[in-house]
Amino acid sequence: MKFSQTLPFALALLQPTTALVGHSWSVSDVTDDGIREITFPINIANAPHEVGFYFAQQFTFAGQSDVGYTGLQPQVDSSAGSVVHAAFSSFVPGSTTTDENCSDGADGGAGVSCYVNINGTYANTYHLNVKNSEGTTWVGTLIDAVTGAETHIGSYTLPDTTRGIEGSQLGFVEYFLGTKECGDLPKTAVTFGNPIVEGHTGSIEVPYEYGDCVEKSAFETHSVESGQEVSVGF
Repeated sequence: MKFSQTLPFALALLQPTTALVGHSWSVSDVTDDGIREITFPINIANAPHEVGFYFAQQFTFAGQSDVGYTGLQPQVDSSAGSVVHAAFSSFVPGSTTTDENCSDGADGGAGVSCYVNINGTYANTYHLNVKNSEGTTWVGTLIDAVTGAETHIGSYTLPDTTRGIEGSQLGFVEYFLGTKECGDLPKTAVTFGNPIVEGHTGSIEVPYEYGDCVEKSAFETHSVESGQEVSVGF
């Protein structure tokens, strides 16, 4: 899903998706040239170990109208334990990659999609770091905030007109495994931590329902230390 600020519920889809929750995030005092690094904390301790939910944060690059995103998708446990899937993608036309974790295209359109699976506990908060490495090349990294372990998600290069990441965008919770009846949604919870940028203050506004399951998904949200918790499902 691509969650647009100008068309709030626009979808670029490969298959039907149940859109559920959105929120706005922002970082203080960002210049027109944007920022060169940002970290999005996400905790999925109370998410089911099954495929279907996507917990994501979007970001816009100055000089471009399309977005990138990064986030977590729970998975079925493997023989080695619980599996965490981390995604890092670009919807910007002209995006290129030579990264073995990435492929051309995003949700059936222009861009690049990157992902990695790790065996990791759901109890720990994960930091999804997006950083400019050089020129217009950006790298996504998954960091276990408890152990400090870092895993490369992917990298892509954007058109020459691209500058840094702008100071606000949106995030979302969706169920992407085909259209789901609202009353059949598995119960899940996620905590979105305030974005982290050195020398700036990040914040997340109160999440809200949108899409076809408004007032039908057992949606709840609570402010927690340094972020917002969201739950849906039964």
